[in-house]
Amino acid sequence: MISYGTVGSNRLEEAKAFYDRLLGSIGMKPYVEHPSGGRLYASEDGRLFGVLGPFDGKPATVGNGSMHGFAMDSRAKVDAFHKLALELGGSDEGAPGLRGPEEMNLYFAYVRDLDGNKLCAYKIGPEV
Repeated sequence: MISYGTVGSNRLEEAKAFYDRLLGSIGMKPYVEHPSGGRLYASEDGRLFGVLGPFDGKPATVGNGSMHGFAMDSRAKVDAFHKLALELGGSDEGAPGLRGPEEMNLYFAYVRDLDGNKLCAYKIGPEV
């Protein structure tokens, strides 16, 4: 099980404002300020996510093929996460909807943050 992830940013103050609101909407709160000028966020169940300045001091770049996913307990929450990310200045990478065979009940939405890092909100299983 993956319990934490980080993305790099060249716009840390803007990125922290973006993630404060976006992650706050799913119950993740600012946890600790990072020495790079970034911030770590935590959920009540111990998951961590960080937006950081790269350790090597070089500019942050987007990892081609990398993505961080956030599990939701309803399709409505997937929709809300996607919508809020766009309102905060993120860009659309795939509107909310079913992916794959319908019987698999894979509901996903994709966005990019202010630096181009790819994020996914998803709900697996039927809507109850």
